[in-house]
Amino acid sequence: MASACLGGCLLILVVRSVDGVAAAPESGGAGLADLAPTAATVLALCLVRWWPGLLATGGMFAGIGLLGFDPPLAAALPLLVVGALGGAQTLLTSTAPGSGAPGPGTPGLGGPSSSAPGLGALIAGLTGAAALFGDALTEEDQHAIPAWRVVVLVAGLAAIVPALCRRHSPAGEPWTWPRLRLVIGAGAAVFLISPICLIPIGQLGWWLGVDPSTFTRYPLARIAIVGAVVLVLATGLAAFAGKWSLAGAATVTVVQIGASTPLILAVAALRPDGATRWWGALAGAALGAAVAASRWRVAAAVSLTVSAATALFIMYEAAGGHPEKMIEQHRVAPALILLVLVSAAATTVAGATAPVLAPRGAVPAALGPFAAVLTLAGMFTTQVSFVRGRTPIGFTAGPVPHMVIAGYLLLAAAAAIAGLGVAHHMTERWAERRQAELIRREAAAAERERLARPIHDGVLQVLALVQREGAGLGGSGPRLAVLAAEQEAALRNLLNSGAALTGPTSGTDLRAALLALAGPAVEVSAPAVPVLLPQHPVAEVTAAVRAALDNVRKHAGTDARTWILLEDEDTGIRVSVRDDGAGFGPHRLAEAARAGRLGVAQSMRGRIADLGGTMTMSSHPGDGTEVEFWVPRRR
Repeated sequence: MASACLGGCLLILVVRSVDGVAAAPESGGAGLADLAPTAATVLALCLVRWWPGLLATGGMFAGIGLLGFDPPLAAALPLLVVGALGGAQTLLTSTAPGSGAPGPGTPGLGGPSSSAPGLGALIAGLTGAAALFGDALTEEDQHAIPAWRVVVLVAGLAAIVPALCRRHSPAGEPWTWPRLRLVIGAGAAVFLISPICLIPIGQLGWWLGVDPSTFTRYPLARIAIVGAVVLVLATGLAAFAGKWSLAGAATVTVVQIGASTPLILAVAALRPDGATRWWGALAGAALGAAVAASRWRVAAAVSLTVSAATALFIMYEAAGGHPEKMIEQHRVAPALILLVLVSAAATTVAGATAPVLAPRGAVPAALGPFAAVLTLAGMFTTQVSFVRGRTPIGFTAGPVPHMVIAGYLLLAAAAAIAGLGVAHHMTERWAERRQAELIRREAAAAERERLARPIHDGVLQVLALVQREGAGLGGSGPRLAVLAAEQEAALRNLLNSGAALTGPTSGTDLRAALLALAGPAVEVSAPAVPVLLPQHPVAEVTAAVRAALDNVRKHAGTDARTWILLEDEDTGIRVSVRDDGAGFGPHRLAEAARAGRLGVAQSMRGRIADLGGTMTMSSHPGDGTEVEFWVPRRR
């Protein structure tokens, strides 16, 4: 699966390296080439579950387009981008190794690898890197097909073949409104480029009250106005698709616009050294992809992006405000550093954004069509700053744009990915708290239901009998009848209100209860003196420890050894349960919760939370698992 996605990234590199593929259409009326990207985008988003087929179709169109047929080449890019990001979405939402079970957000996109989430972020980052590096290669001779394009095209198609041969039977996904919004918004965003770019100069001047000859003398002004209009409308469509789609697309857009300028400059400076620029780009993309696959991807993305911006500022000042000196003087080392840092930053930011969008099923749309349209419109808008006197400096025709603006955009991208990561973290924590509260309420309701029947059949019946017969017994009988009535009403209110049913407050030795759990494979360490707590907390903590031992026997095996440590602190008690089993990955508990396996949450975390305590669990593959319970003392 990952190899097919990598093949899609190679094909994206080939298509984006062809001059004019990502550019706006010229005046003269919309034709098939202008409508092909819109149709391909909508079709790809509708069929994203069959992403290997999208990659194969896009690769076929790319091969035909390289022979000079514009519509297939224009349609190939949306198919390839959505297909590669669809594979990334599949990997990011995988739930279990080898199960092929779909994850949340995009039913039917099953994943086969335990390292799938990291691979998904890696693929998403490489997709953006392939597009950026392809743009930097548009200076190549377009009259003949370079040999490297043929080689990369064949390699990409070959990588997709295994995914096509593999059986792929996605489950049916309902057409929910959030999914439909993504398709409608992305398709409309891609479509609106053509009609806006085809507005005649005379009409534009009449609307703005400007002489049309002004746009003839200053062509970048018209491009900037068109770009601003597209940028506003596309941003509105991204917001229509969802706030997370807008945030993710905007983050990737800012970093791609900021990275495009220095990337073109570095590639131009290294053009005489063909192998050097290729190896530099590969090194940057590999560094960014490796960081995106790690658990610290957001912090690393911020660091890499700030480092790239800092390098830009330093090189700009060192060149005396004339970054073109890097090209004229053929400065290999600064250009190579710039190429590696910028490529790594752009790759990491895209990879760090994908896991935020994956639970919402927005990776293919937000990081594909939305980001592409916003990036193109942003480049058009910022070109007005690339003018010296009356001489325009094109974004791709002359790789000497203003480097300071690119540096500021990279800093903005660093702030954006940091904010997106914090928002995602807070949303997850809130979701976990809501889930814990729901579990607590369900556990309390289940406990009430379990106790209600025996109490109703036993205690309440006896109290009702005493209430009825007590008045006729004489002596203290009437008093007993009144007390029985009061206790019956209080007990019924307790069962109906959901209040905690606690046992007697007399002291019970938790140390003795845990020592009773010792065995040949279980070692218990406890203080030398009794650890007295009310009976109910002792019973709940002991039950939580038993549940932890059951998990050890179930998942670590009967040969695993377990150590229980009881610590009596001033404000509470702490119990640690550690084993030497195989351990598990960081996403195992979340996957179990999504699959409905709530044994850990209900049997352990829920019990401890009801006592006002906390539970933490740490585990790494090969290092065993440690569960720690802390319960406060009730003064």
